[in-house]
Amino acid sequence: MARSSASAPVDRRARGARLGFRVDAKTKSLVERAARLERRNVTDYCLSALNHAAQQTLERHGSLVLSEADRSAFFEALVSPSKPNARLRRALRRELTQLEP
Repeated sequence: MARSSASAPVDRRARGARLGFRVDAKTKSLVERAARLERRNVTDYCLSALNHAAQQTLERHGSLVLSEADRSAFFEALVSPSKPNARLRRALRRELTQLEP
């Protein structure tokens, strides 16, 4: 497989951590073909794809979309919280005793 320097120069020293995994021959061929089309080496292509996928996952899980009813219930609970019941008070006492030295 031909390696190309068409992508931005990569500082190899900045890559101290390793992430290794095995793929089947079909996946390897697919990734190599895609990397060639992008004029990048396989490592740079995979790093870019992994980074992009990870960022999308974090963005998707980083916010919560509520329906109007859920939003109203959430803000009502913030504005007018219910009083703690006996079970909640017991749980708090148990947690406080575990936290004390």
